[in-house]
Amino acid sequence: MLRAIKTTPLHRFSSLTSISRSISTLILAEHDGGAIKSQSISAVEAAKSLDKQTSISLLLAGSGPSLQQAAAHAASCHPSISQVLVADSDKFTYPLAETWARLVQLVQKKSEYSHIITASNSFGKNILPRAAALLDVSPITDVIAISASNQFIRPIYAGNALCTVRYSGSNPCMLSVRPTSFAVSVDSSKCNEAPISQVDLSTFDEDSVGMSRYVNHTAQDTERPDLGNAKVVITGGRALKSAENFKMIEKLAEKLGAAVGATRAAVDAGFVPNDLQVGQTGKIVAPELYMAFGVSGAIQHLAGMRDSKVIVAVNKDADAPIFQVADYGLVGDLFEVIPELLEKLPEKK
Repeated sequence: MLRAIKTTPLHRFSSLTSISRSISTLILAEHDGGAIKSQSISAVEAAKSLDKQTSISLLLAGSGPSLQQAAAHAASCHPSISQVLVADSDKFTYPLAETWARLVQLVQKKSEYSHIITASNSFGKNILPRAAALLDVSPITDVIAISASNQFIRPIYAGNALCTVRYSGSNPCMLSVRPTSFAVSVDSSKCNEAPISQVDLSTFDEDSVGMSRYVNHTAQDTERPDLGNAKVVITGGRALKSAENFKMIEKLAEKLGAAVGATRAAVDAGFVPNDLQVGQTGKIVAPELYMAFGVSGAIQHLAGMRDSKVIVAVNKDADAPIFQVADYGLVGDLFEVIPELLEKLPEKK
């Protein structure tokens, strides 16, 4: 079979090569307790897919010793990180979207990155739209795969279809990526330390970011793993009927060393706080084991957990949609199944 091949002038080939090599990426990173969050490291992994020769910079903001500890951790957490940029100021003590968006605008104005990436979590979803508006570009959200430096795949219709998006706008191309789609398998002990640089904030316009203020922050004091990163997730639905009954889910999670999740119906009913919600409007999880008790399997919930490696469902309704995606299903009353599991499972060592 003969195929026509169109020749490309040498000068054009050289131009394309220089464009490829000019790809540079800025990662908007989140830190806590002096360490970079794993979702931000997944964003670094996603940036590697843009181009083998891309230069990756990590942007951190905050104040005090914890920021310096986080910067030291960032410098050695991934071999692909070229440099760590640190914005150290009391203005960034709390991650307010307006201050962060102005910071991104400032850094982009100085360095002109071709791509800006953040994780598709509450941190990234809060900052990315505001920063994109200031830079007058359209962001691409919830990316699960990168085909080329300007071509991306993202889910639509609650994950029932995949859409290929080609970005043709001006720089920077701004993305939020699903951390669960870019798993990190890097031995950080073998990474060389990247240089750490301070961001010049002398021209930072503080007066333009006073539209919101920090009030307070509450967090549950628990030894359970973080929902977004847990290898095992135990989720309860509205069928548990009350917050008191939901404690059965928590006891089961403690025995299995698992994180606790909930459906939107359970959250709206006040059984648990909304930071435990799994689904399209909650957290996207992809654990090795996902156990759902009294979860019907609404399309919005399935969008947040369908990538789990093994899905186990318990529901007394044999026609519940959750059974269509479950690897193992049990038609039964959760008020009988969970106590039996609690009785037979050994205590966590």
